[in-house]
Amino acid sequence: MPRLPPVPRSALGEFEPLFEQIERNLGVLPNSTLTMAHRPEIMRAFALLNEAATGPGTVDRGLKQLVAAMASTAAGCRYCQAHSSHVAETRGVDPHKVAALYEFETDEKFSEAERAALRVARGAGRVPNEVTDDEMAALRRHFTDAQCVELVAVVAVFGFLNRWNDTMATQLEQSPLAYAAERLSPGGWSVGKHKGTETAGG
Repeated sequence: MPRLPPVPRSALGEFEPLFEQIERNLGVLPNSTLTMAHRPEIMRAFALLNEAATGPGTVDRGLKQLVAAMASTAAGCRYCQAHSSHVAETRGVDPHKVAALYEFETDEKFSEAERAALRVARGAGRVPNEVTDDEMAALRRHFTDAQCVELVAVVAVFGFLNRWNDTMATQLEQSPLAYAAERLSPGGWSVGKHKGTETAGG
């Protein structure tokens, strides 16, 4: 159950354009956004940072969601793992890649560039951080410096979300929950602390 209730969407009318944009990007308004709304300035600032990191840029948005899923899995955040995996598929990532994410080193569907990005995401999601100089050098062989910044920004944004959602025990919304239960649970995923009865936008 959530440790802090989300603010009802109906009480946040001035932010409706922002919420609609988030819904277009993710398919759902996350309860994490509505929990941050207890301090609207934090919610608004984070939404802008999140969009800058995960939105359109110079790196494929599907890859960025795989990077987010890898970092979140390494950090142990089941809420963010469900969201990022779900969004990855909606952005055209092969469902096999999402399911085989932790076999990226050996699965032939992953390119060397994807492997380089996922190694950094895996190491960066762990505590303490395990990213090596060699892994960053490999990342730079496949991506420009600006693209490396974009990829690390995705990991860092999800580092915030991993801490937020695991601390708050944010309730997972129905669509990512249904997706994760079907697609991720065979690999060991479970909703854990992120179950509840409230729904986003209540």
